[in-house]
Formats: sequence, C-alpha cells, structure tokens
Amino acid sequence: MLRDEVLALLKGQQGAPLSGEAMSQKLGVSRAAVWKAMETLRQEGYVISSAPRRGYVLECAPDKLSPGELMKPDRQVGRTLVCLERVDSTNNEVKRRAAGTIPAGLVVVAEEQTGGRGRRGRTFVSPPGGLYLSALLQPACSLEQVSALTAWSAVAVCDAIQSLCGVRPRIKWPNDIILEGRKLCGIVTELDLEGETAALRYVVVGIGVNLTQTREDFGPEVAPVAISLAQALGSAPRRAEVASALLDALEGLNRDFPGNWGQWLERYRKDCLTIGSQIKVIRGSDSRTGTALGVDDTFALIVRWEDGSQETVSSGEVSVRGLLGYV
Repeated sequence: MLRDEVLALLKGQQGAPLSGEAMSQKLGVSRAAVWKAMETLRQEGYVISSAPRRGYVLECAPDKLSPGELMKPDRQVGRTLVCLERVDSTNNEVKRRAAGTIPAGLVVVAEEQTGGRGRRGRTFVSPPGGLYLSALLQPACSLEQVSALTAWSAVAVCDAIQSLCGVRPRIKWPNDIILEGRKLCGIVTELDLEGETAALRYVVVGIGVNLTQTREDFGPEVAPVAISLAQALGSAPRRAEVASALLDALEGLNRDFPGNWGQWLERYRKDCLTIGSQIKVIRGSDSRTGTALGVDDTFALIVRWEDGSQETVSSGEVSVRGLLGYV
C-alpha cells in the first residue's frame, strides 16, 4: 500500500527532509501519487511539514499501528506485517495465516485481544491500552532446543523495554516480565509440527505488553499484580515505537538462536529474579516449597527443597515469595 511505503520512507529519514521527487523515484510512482498518499497520512493525524526545494519532514505521529510505522528493509522479522485494532488472539491469527504457505517473517500486532491466552491455557487479560504482538519464527534447531525459545524471548523483551524506556525489567522464571514487583508483560510460545515427520514447521512467539492501562482498566482482580508502562513511568511510548523495539529485539533473537546459546543463557541468569528466592512449585494438585538456586544450561530451574534434596524443574507453575500475591 503506497501510504505505508511513503510513511516508511519518511520515518527512515529520522527528521531529515525527503523530496517528493526522490520518493516518486524510489517507489516508481508519480509525484501526484506521492502527494495523495501524503494527504491521506495527514488526514489520519500525521503532522508532515513541507518546504520548497527541501521536501517533506515527519514532525509528529498519532498512536496508530500500521505497516508503514513498522517497516524496516533489513529486518527479517516483520517482513510480512498485519496490523489490527482488535482480534481474538494474535497467536491465533498467525496460525490461521500460516495454515497453508508460511508467510516469511509474519508478524501480527493488535491493540486489543478478545480471547488472549497465557501459559497453560489461561485467559490473558488483553484490554485496549496494551500492545499484543505475535511473530512467526522458523529456527533451525532441534525440538529439545526450541523449548528454550520462551526464555530467550523474555530476554529480548527486556532488551526492547530498556532500549525504549531506559529501565530494564526482570524475569520471573520462565517468562513473566516484572517491573516494580508487578507483571508488565506476558509471553506465550506455540509450536507447529509436520503431521507425518513431527519436524518443526514454525514457532509463534506471542507477547502482550501493558502500555497505558490504569488500575480501573485491569479490574480488581488483576490490578494488584499488573502494571503498565504509563503507571511505572508516568507516560507510555507510542504503540508503534514499542512494536518496533520488540521487532528489533526479536530480530536479534532470530539471528542468534540457537548459535549464541551461552551468551543468552548468561543474560537470562542476570535478568532472572527467581534465582535466590523462596518459591512454591505447583504441578497439578501438588505443591512444594523450596529455594531457587539457579538456572541450568537448558534454562531449567534448579531447586533445593525444604528437605535438602535438589531437583531440576523444567515445568510447573512457580510462585516467588513476596511477588504477585504469594506471601
């Protein structure tokens, strides 16, 4: 869509002017078509200045999600972009679009989910005011290795938040993103395998970030354990800025996985607030308390139980004492 291509060119200038003639040549369209796309952007709330013999400058942008806001020519994650106001689940939308031929670099972003899901099939509260993003990745790795992709994704989200906001959240094992003791972001990953060979077709990494929600938006049950960037920082970045930062971070993950395993493992250990904490592990109807000693080379949690025995935990619900309601 020409509107998105023009917007991407303006954003790529980072405040420097770009002439209509240069845009028409780059895009292979007439200057009149460029002008028409520019007027469409202005009607949508984009502030674009112009000066004779200098060109156009993007001065200000509304809080909108669109491919033109997120396009980067050298980024593989997000080569195919779908931007929606509302969807049942961005993960579901990715899987629907990948049912036949897998679109390269497919990313779906939305401002609201009506049927968001978290780990273990739980409902993930996804009201307006958040950003919900799912990326389709096709890592060349074994099924044993792909289980660590959730942990890598948590590090990538911390990278994105830090690059944009100047603060680095922490990770509650395995993948909850925590800021000021409350949950800022949830991550869920889903696999799709070939029916006959059980070979990995793709992985969907779903990320939900709280941006502008208030306590009232979260509701009485969720508000005590959730936080938005606006609550933590006083204001939140634009959704497109957050989405772009996430795509940059996922691009780094996609480039490194699984080759730079040791580097990402060390970063995960540094970010993981569960290590050294008293915890409760819930598996089915059983629960057990102990201390988290560390994270092993497969990103599993090393736990010393109250009776002195040790176990490496790779699944189950882990609560950290003093965090998210566990006292």
